[in-house]
Amino acid sequence: MDWAIEVKNLIKRFGDYEAVAGISFAVRPGEVFGLLGPNGAGKTTTMRMLATLLPPSSGQILIEGVDALRYGSLVRRLLGYVPQALSADGTLTGYENLLFFAKLLRLDKKERERRIHEILDLLDLQKAANKLVREYSGGMVRRLEIGQAILHRPRVLILDEPTVGLDPVARHTVWNILEKLRAEIGLTILITTHYMEEAEAICERIAIMNRGKIVAQGTPAELKVKAGKPQATLEDVFAYFTGDQFESGGTFREVQQVRRRIQRFS
Repeated sequence: MDWAIEVKNLIKRFGDYEAVAGISFAVRPGEVFGLLGPNGAGKTTTMRMLATLLPPSSGQILIEGVDALRYGSLVRRLLGYVPQALSADGTLTGYENLLFFAKLLRLDKKERERRIHEILDLLDLQKAANKLVREYSGGMVRRLEIGQAILHRPRVLILDEPTVGLDPVARHTVWNILEKLRAEIGLTILITTHYMEEAEAICERIAIMNRGKIVAQGTPAELKVKAGKPQATLEDVFAYFTGDQFESGGTFREVQQVRRRIQRFS
């Protein structure tokens, strides 16, 4: 099989500390794959390595068959990345944020205008395009950030805690947008989340990390069987494999504050 993402024995050390301890997993084209784990498990470190923002100590990362270590610039064309930290500028409008990213991508004027309006329509932000982002709700901010990440039409979208700090309605809106992108654009999506119902609803397969290692992976149903509780919730499965349970739930300022706290302690 040709994998969209293939990770082989990936290791990341910071001095004597091994944050990621030889993990391996693969994601099918068009799949939504979840990477779960308690804080400090190594999820964000893994996501940053996949996004070519952090070099691994050893191991291999292939994105659409391309070696991310040898051909980082090519891999970055294949990837869209939405980090935990706020990436939208609250002092600009939604349109201006997208325009800034389009210029960074060096799209010509005609093409960037077409893509910006295509994104605004796709994410239902057309009416808010000329409003300052600091006036957006948390869900609108996150949709805009997803729009920034897909302006260059990537094959793979990596999202690190995309719904953290959002209320349940906004979270469901983001889920629906992600499903729409997968269905209409054919995106492969790799996602981390602290919401177990979110993982169960949108992820076809899941890998659970704990202390830098993958301790279990499979479909939600398969993981429940492995935990010996076919009727259990995914929270029960998570607790079984990690010994921990968690949950994280906007205006622009609230999202910004929550993400800053999370980034400080991740």
